[in-house]
Parts: sequence; structure tokens; C-alpha cells
Amino acid sequence: MTTVSQVGSDVIRQKAVPVDFPLSEQDVQIVRNLIEQMRANDLVGMAAPQIGQSRRIFVTEVRRTKFRDSGLDPLRVFVNPSIENASSETQTAYEGCGSVAESNLFGEVERPKKIAVKWQSEDGSHQTAEFEGFIARIIQHELDHLDGIVFLDRIKTTKTVMSGIEFQKAFGPKSNDKDSEP
Repeated sequence: MTTVSQVGSDVIRQKAVPVDFPLSEQDVQIVRNLIEQMRANDLVGMAAPQIGQSRRIFVTEVRRTKFRDSGLDPLRVFVNPSIENASSETQTAYEGCGSVAESNLFGEVERPKKIAVKWQSEDGSHQTAEFEGFIARIIQHELDHLDGIVFLDRIKTTKTVMSGIEFQKAFGPKSNDKDSEP
């Protein structure tokens, strides 16, 4: 099983390379590994640099968990994605990341509430869609990974950073705040 690259590894801070079509066998395997790692680590998104691959690919899937029973979103594969438009209205919420899993840190990040995204699907077809709320946050977070940015770079003040234990106390299953999830 592929391991998740942690902050400090070179690939996490590099701008990922665009993908050509049709997808190579290596890129098809990257997609499989991303899905496997995202699910194995109970994440809602994962980008190729997080598994050591400098490729402009990420996956998202918002599944039902003990912390989440709404805002579910099916598995999506984004190849060569870009944000075409972002709302001026923003939303601040806690984020975590598989690439800081060893540190187990969470912090508040402000992001546009709505975005319009353009990408290619696995077969190379061009897609466009608008996203809002939690899934929009996930997409922006994963797209940042493709540009060598981690959520820690976007935290305005370190006073909001907390450990995973404190995050669970504040936002665990007893909380009604569904936008502040790992």
C-alpha cells in the first residue's frame, strides 16, 4: 500500500505536472492508489502529490461516517482541474490534512463558499460544474496540493491551530457543526 507523503517531503511543495490523454497505465494506477489511500485513511479527498506523484490529479468522496451524515458527495476524479470562478462570499472552517496526519493538526482556513471548476474526467472528457460549501472547500484544498500549497499556509492565525484530540472534543459526534470536519 502506498503511504501518504507528509509535509516536508519535496513533492508536497512542488507544482504538479499536467496529465496527457489518454491516461497512461501509471496515471490509471495513481487514480486507483488515491482512491484506496483516501478511503483507508478516512479522508474526503486526496491529491497525487500526497502519494508522492507530481501529477495534476485528485479525488474526492464525502462518505457517511460517525461524524458526518449529510452533505454526502459521490466519488469524483479530477484531472488537470482549475477554478474558473470563485464567489466573493467566503466561509471559515477547520481543516485537517492527510499530509499532516503525523502531526495531527487542524486549523481555521477561509475559502470562497462557491466555486466553478473545470477539469477532465478519466476518459479525457471536459467537465465543468459549480460546487458550494463543504465539497467546494475540499476541492480547493486538493487543488492547493497540486500547486504545492498546504492548508497550514492559508491559516491567518496560529491561535486557531489545535491537536486532533482537541478538535474531536470541540467538533466530535456530539457537535452539530457539520462544516467543521476532518
